[in-house]
Amino acid sequence: MIHPYTRENIALWDRGTLKVQVCVPNSDRPVAYCDGTEEDEAELCALAESEGAEDTTIYRKILKTGREIWTMGDPATKPKKQEEEDW
Repeated sequence: MIHPYTRENIALWDRGTLKVQVCVPNSDRPVAYCDGTEEDEAELCALAESEGAEDTTIYRKILKTGREIWTMGDPATKPKKQEEEDW
């Protein structure tokens, strides 16, 4: 099940109850949260297609805690890798 960005869902993410944070490129704020099941992935793709995305790709980043950050986007908008900070 996809959970929208709300204060309650942020708290569930912070506690580790929700396993995946869903983001879009060029946004500082997540758009949703989910459990990371195949059904969640299918629902996200269906939502993206209903909003006009032709070829939706999910880029996954696995965190040290085992949770994941999924970035939704077309292959042309693949997020850039974060470069090391300049000291």
